[in-house]
Order: sequence, then C-alpha cells, then structure tokens
Amino acid sequence: MNKDKAIRKIVEWRKDWNKFCYEALHARLDKEQQAIIESVQFNPRTTVRSGTARGKDFVSACACLSFLYLTPRWDKEGHLVKNTKVAMTAPTDRQIGNIMMPELIRLFRNAKFLPGYVTTRNIRTDYTEWFLTGFKAGDDNPEAWSGFHAVNTMFAVTEASGISETVYNSLEGNLQGNSRLLLVFNPNSTTGYAARSFSSDRFAKFTLNSLNAENVVKKKVVIPGQVDYDWVADKVQNWCHPIEERDFNEGEGDFRWEGGVYRPNDLFRVKVLGMFPKVSEDVLIPYEWVEIANRRWKQLKDEHFLPKKHCRLGVDVAGMGRDSSVLCARYGNFVDKFDAYQSAGHADHMMVAGKVVQYVKDKKAKAFIDTIGEGAGVFSRLEEQEYYNCYSAKFSEGTRGLHDVTGQYEFGNMRAYCYWAMRDWLNPKNGFDAALPPNDLLMEECTNTHWFFRSDGKIMIEPKEKIKEILKRSPDNTDALALTFYPRDYDYSNDKEIEQDFL
Repeated sequence: MNKDKAIRKIVEWRKDWNKFCYEALHARLDKEQQAIIESVQFNPRTTVRSGTARGKDFVSACACLSFLYLTPRWDKEGHLVKNTKVAMTAPTDRQIGNIMMPELIRLFRNAKFLPGYVTTRNIRTDYTEWFLTGFKAGDDNPEAWSGFHAVNTMFAVTEASGISETVYNSLEGNLQGNSRLLLVFNPNSTTGYAARSFSSDRFAKFTLNSLNAENVVKKKVVIPGQVDYDWVADKVQNWCHPIEERDFNEGEGDFRWEGGVYRPNDLFRVKVLGMFPKVSEDVLIPYEWVEIANRRWKQLKDEHFLPKKHCRLGVDVAGMGRDSSVLCARYGNFVDKFDAYQSAGHADHMMVAGKVVQYVKDKKAKAFIDTIGEGAGVFSRLEEQEYYNCYSAKFSEGTRGLHDVTGQYEFGNMRAYCYWAMRDWLNPKNGFDAALPPNDLLMEECTNTHWFFRSDGKIMIEPKEKIKEILKRSPDNTDALALTFYPRDYDYSNDKEIEQDFL
C-alpha cells in the first residue's frame, strides 16, 4: 500500500473502526460483535457478558488493535504528539499468554502492514510511548498500572468477573483523557465489579447470546471456532425443559427454539444465553426483573409515552447524617423518575414539603410519606397547608386482611407488604408491565434485599440495618418506590380494590 493510499485509508478507518477490522485485520465479525466495536469507538466504558465460544476474546482483540492504531497522532515532522497505550489483563497468566495474545498476534499478522513488532506479551513500536502490553491482574502488583498515563489509554479486561476490587480501584485511577475500559466475561457471578457494571449507567452493555450466533442461526459453520448449532441443540435437550406458551416468562430466561418454548437451568443461562445465574430464592427482586423494567421504560420514553393514571408519590425523608431525601413518582405501571435532594446533614422539612407540593397540587395525586422519623415533620407541614391527599405511612403498621397478588401470603408488617407489592409489580409473569428508569442505586438495593418467612408463616423483609451493612448506606430509593404501594384506607378495602388502586 503506497503512502497516499495508506493516509486515505487511515482517515476512513478512524471514522469507522469496523471498516478497519474488516479491511485491515480481515476480521469476520457478526452484527453483535460489530456493535461492540462501535461502542468502544464512541463510549468510554463498555461491558460484555457472553455465552461460551461466542467470540468475546476475539472481538476484544479487534477493539484493542483498533484503539492502538487509530488513536495516536503525529505532527508534520513525524513526532508522536498524542500517544497511545493499551493494556490487556486477565486473572491468570495463562489467559493472557494462551488466549488473548494469540488472538492479537494472528490479527496483527493478518494485516501484514501494521507498524511495530510482536513479542509474547507485547506489541511494540519505534515509539516508547506507543504500545500494547498484556499482564496478569494481581492484587500484589498495583504498581503495574502506574505507567498507564497517556493521551489515549485503553484497558481491556478479559474474564472480568475474576478480577478483584483492589485491581479495579487501581485501574479506575488511570481512566483519564481519551480513555476506554472494556470488560468481557462469562456471567458466572451476580456480585463484583463486572456484575455491577450491568446495573451501571456509566457502561454501554452488551450480551453475546449463543442462540443468536450466526453458526447457530444458519445451522452451518460460517465463523470457524464459534459455537455451533449441534452444541446448542444438545444443551437445549439436556439443560432446559419445555414449557407451555402461556407460562413464558422473560424474567426466567425463557426462550423459543425450533417451534417449542423452553425454560433454562442456570448452566444454560450462563453458558448459552450469556445471562447471570438466578439469584438465591430469598432475594427480593432478581436483577433480570429490574433490567426488563428498565428496557420497557426506555421504550416508552422513545415512544413519548404520556401516562394516563394519576401520580402516586413515595417520599422517603432524609434524617440527620443521611445523604438525601428521595421522591419516587409512579403513574400506574410507569415510574417517571427518582428525585434525590441532598440533606447536607440536616433534615430540611420545608424544602422537602415544597417538592411534594409540586406533585399534590393535582388533587387526584396521592403522596405517601414515611412518618417514622423526620418524615413526620414534612407530613405535618403539608397538613397545615391542607393537602389532604397526603398520607402518613408507617412501615411498622400491621397488615390485617392484606395479601399478595395470589391471595396466598400474609405479611408481618406494612414494610413487608409494601416491599412485596413492589416485587409483585416487577415480576414479569404477573403482567403489570412495570417500567423503571435506570438507577444504579435502586438496582443495587433491590438485588441486595432479602425476605424470609416468620415462624407464623408471614413474610418479612430483612431489617434495614442488615441492608445498610451491605450497601454502606440506607436503601432510600427502594423505600421511596415501596411507599407508592402503600394501601390507602386499607382497613376498608379488599385485595382486589387495593390492586386496582395501586396498580
């Protein structure tokens, strides 16, 4: 390739990294992999959970080479003025030396004309500040990250769920300037930095599902080395069981295959669907339920949805030393937003009351205020202003005559009832079509709250103090959402009337 043509091509490739992958690296990427490359081109953080043999390491290698060769800049004299450093890391040396580096080396050699040379763990160039390197991510070598300060910096972490919080803390300190963080992993665990990335709005999120792989869809080998139809068919047979169409529940990972409907076990969820395993039975709200509600919210927003139902407002008031008060506005199946207001270490009753008034000026709206603690002052102020559509809600109250949506379960206190009503609302199989705005804090709270049966058979939610120990903060967002399910005048209502009222 002559110099002028090379320059023209570089300009084209800088605009379209997928074109670079195809034309320069001769990489065969499917549509989902191309979407990941595009994300790395334009987004600072990208996370990818993947089924087995779905090409996650291959696409990671393509992304690294694209960043390495398309981001540096030189002046007219050939001096490197915007340097680029790329680090690939994994929990073990074997994963770097036997998996990642061979993918990189093969792609580098496919291109034939890329500057630099390869070693067992590096791609080096004539410039000391322009390179790619691979190394094990261990807690014992945090200094390994200290040299990664550049105009353009990228970190690609494979088997990201196996990396410790200590390493991620060190890595985060280097995400400056034009930086990229790419996580790729099999979703074996629901905890840790990689799992949390899927509930964070800082990351662009992708799932490589083996059911969608080209080899599987076309029932022949289109992309050598990727998962094939026969392997998936065998796993459907051995790791799933058929269900009726009427029992289909997206939240369970149910899927359609060759004219039938199937429910996967955890092995299939992780190895084929690229989903997290089901959380323990005592977790209040599984991750997938919140994720489905998030997707529905985004869809409704894109459609410029206008709710027809009147607002039910949950108000959790910050006390002394707490970070913020939270207002949650729910309109039937649709939660518009969570409003958080900093308390600055003191309870500002007047400010919170003023925020509530913005909603309850509509006389058909209802506000439910936690009046155990600081919320009592807010409620009193609203009473003084004669806002009679505001209600005192106490999680410690009894729940005489109240049940879940099936009519089977009773509850030890009002907190348990409201939290379980929130769970029933979010459960996809109940058909309420819940829509929630993405909220990292809410996701963390929902999936770290547990329930249990009391000795009398009534449901209880674990004490708030236990949740605080895990979160290192109060579950204010979940409390605010749960308050929207407080049953107004519940002493005089039956289950069906309550359901119509709050759903």
